[in-house]
Amino acid sequence: MKKYISHSEKETKDIAQNIAKESKSNTFALTGELGAGKTIFVQGFAKALGIEEKIISPTFVLIRQHQIPHTQNALYHIDLYRLEDAENIKHLGLEDLWSDSNNIILIEWAEKYPNLPDNTVKISITKLDENARQITVSSQTDL
Repeated sequence: MKKYISHSEKETKDIAQNIAKESKSNTFALTGELGAGKTIFVQGFAKALGIEEKIISPTFVLIRQHQIPHTQNALYHIDLYRLEDAENIKHLGLEDLWSDSNNIILIEWAEKYPNLPDNTVKISITKLDENARQITVSSQTDL
């Protein structure tokens, strides 16, 4: 397990960029209370992949796909916040997404889905105060 402390959105994005560059996994499970900084983290991660389009939470559409420039790969930003039961989540076809190694998947509110792949990197973001966050990374040799 590795822990980082962030004191700003920029620091959170920088931490996410480093994780994106170091990780060999294609699936990332993000957890943390509302407003903890999960979408901010995804923005930093996407920037490391060269994605320049605006990254916003897919809370209402559930899944947003972003093409990774100069590759055949895509980033899938998934938000399970509005889904209440695992049965509804099963119908999203997440297994198809992470079975393709060209896809990179970041799932907000991932604790709602019990069947994540074994290679999933778990990232927990905890509010310490108004500005500070603790970002805890576990699995995949803890980066």
